[in-house]
Amino acid sequence: MISCKNLCKTFGEFKAVDDITIEVKAGEICAFLGPNGAGKSTTVKMLTGLLRPSSGQAMVAGFDVARQSMELRRAIGVLPEDLGLFDSLTVQEHLLMSGPIYGLSTAETKRRTEQLLEALGLQHGRNTFANQCSHGMRKKTCLAMALLHDPQVLFLDEPFEGIDPVTSKTIRDLLTLLAARGKTIFLTSHILTIVEKLATQIDMIRAGKIVWTSAADALPQSLEDHYFDLVEAPPVLELEWLGSQKS
Repeated sequence: MISCKNLCKTFGEFKAVDDITIEVKAGEICAFLGPNGAGKSTTVKMLTGLLRPSSGQAMVAGFDVARQSMELRRAIGVLPEDLGLFDSLTVQEHLLMSGPIYGLSTAETKRRTEQLLEALGLQHGRNTFANQCSHGMRKKTCLAMALLHDPQVLFLDEPFEGIDPVTSKTIRDLLTLLAARGKTIFLTSHILTIVEKLATQIDMIRAGKIVWTSAADALPQSLEDHYFDLVEAPPVLELEWLGSQKS
């Protein structure tokens, strides 16, 4: 469902994404991992039709991301890191507004909205304005909008950052269910403990280049250790003064 070959994106002299190749099949949950500035968000923007690749090819849900961006956007759901909600709309209004954009009837939009509010634990906050929602409520609202039109492929940028454990578990369970029903999920995250339990495929990027790709169960060591070895080792701290007792 996601296939990109020799994909590149340059900004002037800077090569943000450098000749990457990724394959993700239907029903897989692919975790796309790397440090800040590695090229993750640029890659996601190309795969979702927001940025045109400088070179290479990418197909998502059967659509060429460079030539069929409008068709592509109707076949995918996206949870952006900045969420992009309207402060003056309620949780429910966001969903009711989204349905017609994807060609859903008013009746079908209302039916799916009720089901998503229930599934994501938003039913009691349905009339809360976005600027009064907690971060977890905002994230679940945006996820509900991404799911409303039943997309074939779901792109999630940092879905587990800044949310409470219950919201995190709700989203994890939902993604597992969607994958079991044949949906393709492509997510970025810095929370490796969650990724290790959830993902079926791991791709790691460093400085714009893919440095690892495999099934999650084919990692030679724990995900955290492998990430530190290949992508970004934690700094060695030598703060000899910190915690020392004064004489």
